[in-house]
Amino acid sequence: MRARRRLLRLIAAAVPLAVSGVRAQPSEGREILDKVEKLLWGNTVQGDYEMTIATPRWQRTLGLRLWMDRPRRSFVRIVSPAKEAGIGSLRIGTEMWNYLPNVERIVKIPPSMMLQPWMGSDFTNDDLVKESSILEDYTHKVIGTVPLDGETVVQIEAVPKPDSAVVWGRIVYWVRRADTMPLKQEFFSERGERVRVLAFSDVRQVGGRILPTRWDMRPDAKPGNSTTVVLKDATFDRPVDDEIFSQRNLQKR
Repeated sequence: MRARRRLLRLIAAAVPLAVSGVRAQPSEGREILDKVEKLLWGNTVQGDYEMTIATPRWQRTLGLRLWMDRPRRSFVRIVSPAKEAGIGSLRIGTEMWNYLPNVERIVKIPPSMMLQPWMGSDFTNDDLVKESSILEDYTHKVIGTVPLDGETVVQIEAVPKPDSAVVWGRIVYWVRRADTMPLKQEFFSERGERVRVLAFSDVRQVGGRILPTRWDMRPDAKPGNSTTVVLKDATFDRPVDDEIFSQRNLQKR
């Protein structure tokens, strides 16, 4: 009887381990997107970017400084032109604040505003501070491979989990299989309509890694509109001072 009880305890202990082992198996799609995210952002990034917003009627360029400690915290500040310098956005967990130096005011951004344009661009508040996580808030599946310029490109579909607070119906990534270099992302509404496309180009070495340094976002419903982000310089995977991610720092110019 004692031996039988010991056997039953061993079986009971082994079953959860076996189940968790099965659940822990990542999908091919998730593995690829994990490599893409680590390539673009690392565990931390401190970088200088240039954002150019263009419409058929006007164009303006912003200099940005970004700090990110994935996945929990991010901070971005406008450093140029002078009339907009000092504007900043801080995200800690699911909370986000903007600072407007002209009125010396911090404004908390509600979840309903995360998909609103950031500074009139084609990127959203969520895009800039990475509040939602492509790895944690979505499920992932390879839906096809296509030839492109003599290379094999993998198409990965990311679909929101039922309890995720995101609004995209799905996102389709195009990633070069040979080196997991991202080529573009297509964003679709819950009705299945494509809303915008983000294209990656100008691959070169920055911060000790080879990555695309030009990101072009184009909304399907606004022909002639685009927002281009160019990575000028970056440091990856080095600790970021906790003081960066504070409302006190947000109010500094």
